[in-house]
Amino acid sequence: MQLIEIENLIDAMPLPVLVIGADQMIAAVNTPGQTLFGDHILGRHYITVLRQPSLLDTIETVAQTRKAMQGRYLGQDGRRDKGFTVHVAPARDVLVLSFQDNSVTEDADQMRRDFVANVSHELRTPLTALLGFIETLRGNARNDPKATDRFLGIMESEAGRMTHIVDNLLSLSRVEAQERIRPSDLVVLSDIVNRTIAELEPLITASGCRVTFNDSSDGQVIPADDAQLRQVVGNLVENALKYGAQGERVDITLSGPTHEARLRMSGLRLRVQDWGEGIADHHIARLTERFYRVDSHRSRSIGGTGLGLAIVKHIINRHRGRLVVESKAQKGTTVTVILPAE
Repeated sequence: MQLIEIENLIDAMPLPVLVIGADQMIAAVNTPGQTLFGDHILGRHYITVLRQPSLLDTIETVAQTRKAMQGRYLGQDGRRDKGFTVHVAPARDVLVLSFQDNSVTEDADQMRRDFVANVSHELRTPLTALLGFIETLRGNARNDPKATDRFLGIMESEAGRMTHIVDNLLSLSRVEAQERIRPSDLVVLSDIVNRTIAELEPLITASGCRVTFNDSSDGQVIPADDAQLRQVVGNLVENALKYGAQGERVDITLSGPTHEARLRMSGLRLRVQDWGEGIADHHIARLTERFYRVDSHRSRSIGGTGLGLAIVKHIINRHRGRLVVESKAQKGTTVTVILPAE
């Protein structure tokens, strides 16, 4: 097979492909391969291009045995490291290397491992506390009514925390399962906000904050899931009350419909703003990660699970909307939800 035929064949392949000639030089490379290795690798010895001992050993073995094998290559796209499975196969007097990017699969596996580790960690603490108090109640505190009442109160709190974590995990699972299905019911977003504020009245009173709602949406109807949007509004308002309570007020604003550049269509904009201590810039990008907390000790002490904003993100994704978080130290936090109005 002529070199020009090989070049035409590998240019039609979506994966990065290198061809090593009989002289051990790079004889051909397709466009994805040039993106991965650079534009000037033709004619260079393959060792100077690949440089990774395990892959070089695989290539030598295939050259000697003329049997296809798989190796591994660690590369970089300028922003992050990537892992590739490399299929090395003989073709007449040349070797053909194709590179399969495994980064997405590896990232998914890492997310699963992190998720299991986080869930285990979150449940271990209350379970350890419960087991300790049960042991105490069976021992020294068996006949101490005051200690019994105090320990039972703490046990109830820890059991409630575990229930809250499990409920949030189930909610997150349901939301993720529905994320590809766009809601079709028509709802009035201002009605959802008003109902959610009414449901949160006991929490608002206990926080000592004043909650205001400014609505200029004129009763606009949008395609949405009523229960899920109530969950979004409730979560954002609860966060503002819990973490921004020292600002003594939470302002909710609903505006639109107007053209939203982020959506490329008409949309409504819901803003929940507190006037508390704010969030440092380096935390903002990670706020929607599962179990991520800005202040772990404080979050746990007020009942936070680190799952609320992850649920919000998936719900907004299902609605094809956008979530924007802005914050300044000592000037509060503003969370904006942009939802399609069409």
